[in-house]
Amino acid sequence: QVQLVESGGGLVQPGGSLRLSCAASGSIFSINAMGWYRQAPGKQRELVATITSGDGTNYADSVKGRFTISRDNAKNTVYLQMNSLKPEDTAVYYCDADVKPRGSLYVYKYWGQGTQVTVSS
Repeated sequence: QVQLVESGGGLVQPGGSLRLSCAASGSIFSINAMGWYRQAPGKQRELVATITSGDGTNYADSVKGRFTISRDNAKNTVYLQMNSLKPEDTAVYYCDADVKPRGSLYVYKYWGQGTQVTVSS
C-alpha cells in the first residue's frame, strides 16, 4: 500500500505565504510525476502544478509567478510554496503521485486526503 499525507495548510491573510508538503510512504519502487490540485466549494478540482521525476514543472496560469513546486526524491516528498496568496486561492489542496509499487509492473495514481487553505483578512 502507498499513502500520501499532506500538511501545511491553514488560514493566511491576503498577500501572505504558505508551504504545503506531501509525503509518500509505503511499498514504493519509484515515483514519476507528482502534483498539486485544488478544489474550491462548488467548483471542479483543478490542476495547480506538476513536477516530473526530472524536475520539469508545469503551472496553472492563475498561479504562475506566485507558486513554486519542488520535490525531494530522497524523502518521496513534494512541496508547494505559495506566495502572494489571494482570496481566490482558497480551496482544499490535494497532492497526487504516479507511483510504481514494489513488485508491480504498473504505475498507479495515488491521492492525498487534502489540506484546507483559506486566504482571508
